[in-house]
Amino acid sequence: YALATAGPATALEPKWTVPEPEVTTAAPEEAETLLEALAFHVAAHPDRPHIRLLGTPDEEQVISYGDLWRGAQGVASGLREKDLTHGAAVGIMLPTSADFFHAFFGVLLAGGVPVPIYPPLRRAQIAEHLRRQAGILRNAEVPALITTAQARPFGRLIRAQVPSLKAIVTAGELQEFANGELRPQIGAEGLALVQYTSGSTGDPKGVMLSHAKLLANIRGLAQAFRVTSQDVVVSWLPLYHDMGLIGTWLGSLVYACPFVVMPPLAFLARPERWLWAIHRYRGTLSAAPNFAYELCLRKIDDRDIEGLDLSSWRMAGNGAERVSRATVTRFSQRFSKFGFQPQALTPMYGLAESSVALTTSPLGRGPRFDRVVRRALASEARAIPAERDDPQAADFASCGIPLPGHEVRIVDTAGRELGDRQEGLLQFRGPSATLGYLRAPQETAKLMQDGWLNTGDTGYVAGGELYVTGRMKDIIVRAGRNLYPDELEDAVGDLDGVRKGRVAVFAVEDPTAGTERMVVLAETRLRDSGERDDLRSKIVRLVADLASIPPDDVVLAPPRTVLKTDNGKVRRSACRTLYETGRIGRPPPALWQQFLGLVRASARPQIRRWKQALSAGFYAVAFQTVYRLMSPFVVFCVVAFPGLRARRWVIRFAARVMLRLLRIAPVVRGLEHISAGRSYILVTNHASFLDSLVLTAALPLTFAFVAKRELMKSPVGGPFLRRLGTAFVERFDPAGGVEDTQRLIKSLETGESLVMFAEGTFDRRPGLRPFHMGAFVAAAETGVPVLPVGISGTRAILRGNSNFARWGQIGVSFGPAVEAQGANWAAALALRDQARAAVLALCGEPDLISEPTLIAATRPS
Repeated sequence: YALATAGPATALEPKWTVPEPEVTTAAPEEAETLLEALAFHVAAHPDRPHIRLLGTPDEEQVISYGDLWRGAQGVASGLREKDLTHGAAVGIMLPTSADFFHAFFGVLLAGGVPVPIYPPLRRAQIAEHLRRQAGILRNAEVPALITTAQARPFGRLIRAQVPSLKAIVTAGELQEFANGELRPQIGAEGLALVQYTSGSTGDPKGVMLSHAKLLANIRGLAQAFRVTSQDVVVSWLPLYHDMGLIGTWLGSLVYACPFVVMPPLAFLARPERWLWAIHRYRGTLSAAPNFAYELCLRKIDDRDIEGLDLSSWRMAGNGAERVSRATVTRFSQRFSKFGFQPQALTPMYGLAESSVALTTSPLGRGPRFDRVVRRALASEARAIPAERDDPQAADFASCGIPLPGHEVRIVDTAGRELGDRQEGLLQFRGPSATLGYLRAPQETAKLMQDGWLNTGDTGYVAGGELYVTGRMKDIIVRAGRNLYPDELEDAVGDLDGVRKGRVAVFAVEDPTAGTERMVVLAETRLRDSGERDDLRSKIVRLVADLASIPPDDVVLAPPRTVLKTDNGKVRRSACRTLYETGRIGRPPPALWQQFLGLVRASARPQIRRWKQALSAGFYAVAFQTVYRLMSPFVVFCVVAFPGLRARRWVIRFAARVMLRLLRIAPVVRGLEHISAGRSYILVTNHASFLDSLVLTAALPLTFAFVAKRELMKSPVGGPFLRRLGTAFVERFDPAGGVEDTQRLIKSLETGESLVMFAEGTFDRRPGLRPFHMGAFVAAAETGVPVLPVGISGTRAILRGNSNFARWGQIGVSFGPAVEAQGANWAAALALRDQARAAVLALCGEPDLISEPTLIAATRPS
């Protein structure tokens, strides 16, 4: 790709004409979800260009709001065809492409939750990359992974380590099933995204973000930056990272700003492409980490940007990593002659736990830095202003003030709030704050404290503005002083011979001294031993000057040794592991060796899967064997026995025996709610063909089932059901048929109790559907109470349209009876709603009236 995009500056000139600015349009301020925001724009202006996807210098793909909607609908249809259940997480491992945009909203339209992860980038780190991604997908319990055809082999290696993963598909394959339009009813509190943290200080954690959280952050940023549809957002940031996904794309979508985006590798190969895109499209909003501004300074030659005009760039965000005074100063100085306004540089601070952004510098002010006495900060945690000529002073960039509606505070280790210029742990709260970490209750508990969330960062407040000093886990405590790795890494990276941005400073335990040892790991291409010794001495002197303490060890390593996260942060904990295990300097294993290691790692879970599949197959055969052997005997007894009570006793006995033989006898709760000698209309959810068998085993002999009239025509089923006293109706809504209603009422008046599946049908998709009115009309007219019952587990054992039974656990829960408060239609409606709410609580399945997308049992209390 780098070779394809290389060439003289003229190769960067586009062959297309830059479009005129779009007509100003309103933002969907009333939208409560991302889907509502997209639908708003699709309805208002479906042909309005939304995304301009840049490929090679003369390639551009325009995606309108209508195009995005249609492509997403196709993906959604394909996911539904593959039986995606509501609330299920779906992995998206795609590069910056039209497929990513379609997949993201396609997952939402299908009722799922997107989990973006980054595709493989470096051949030398394939094995480690796939292990990390497998851990993410395993935690999210994804049933499906959307990726490219080229990455499908990597997906198959991951699949063996992710038990829940059933389907690995491309967006194109899913879109082949396009068949209509899906509009799930998703509320503001429904889960919209699981954003995994970068894992710079440990394993990635799944940050749960609802639609309300994301929109609150997007609107807060729009208010801070005064965003309108006349703005143009330009980005190269990865779409699997919160800054690129939420801060640029979703923000531009909500406010109808044209979104100009290029793949990250296009920027890394030719950083000038970012600046030329701002020039050509008159970009007004664009943000990047500090290293991107540094890369522009080091890799762009003036002859490659002749004629460049950056005067339209009114907000140049700088976040996601430490902001360097030297970088922003040199960037402003160099590019001011190309129209760049230094006051456009806007340092900001954010984290995934706050959706993306938390604080930002005032718009149009430019960066502000605070020079503090290094020794006082390290030993006393006080940010005392330093003299201008103090060579030992430490520089920190102001990250500004919180977004509207958000708050920050600095606390000590006991949780007490500190005053101005006192360093401590940074906490925050606000409408963008995460719901917690997915399936990590202990980590979520550490995150929350008295209504505030711990960021894991340290900082101080001065003049009402936030200054972030470092990561709590990365601070090195040496001789009673706090040392900050990122500042030391930046300084060492500026030395000749050291690869910029490829330095890690971390602490290792020294059990003999009872303190921490400071290690500097720096990449270099120097091979001469004399040059390496000289560089090592320079590093020792520099660190000693800055920290007043020399490092305990300086390790010079070859390129690609220092490990980084997908968004460029140094993974100090992983580098520490390399150091402690003696693996620094070893060449990375060959690609075939990495694949062999992955195959070995996948072998055990694959064997376990085969065993599980074999066991499941045996169980399915046993299920069918027991059923087929017992059925003829039961049918004969029911048809032959003379009395109704005897026939019901036989079938109840047979049902209990069969369930016990198959080890799925239900756990029954709440039978005390049934009073002897009283009639009921039992209403329950319908999840499987097993439901009737389970209820037969659990109920007293006085209950008769209500069935469709079509079953009377069955040569075997008809006589069998009639002999059990089954009541037949034309449909499950007797309000539409007077005769059926009267027949049910007559059965109730004779003291019979009826069992009705109020949904009327079932399929393989979990959830409680709307109830038909028949049972409730009959109950209102006769005064017979309704007995709500919830059945759980049967759908997992024997799903609709399947004969393959799996072992599981079944529960039958009886709730207190409810009665109609009158004999009219309104009373029947009220009774239905009350009974349905009770059944919903008892069955434990999602409500398919509202179709929520919260992943089950993950929201913290």
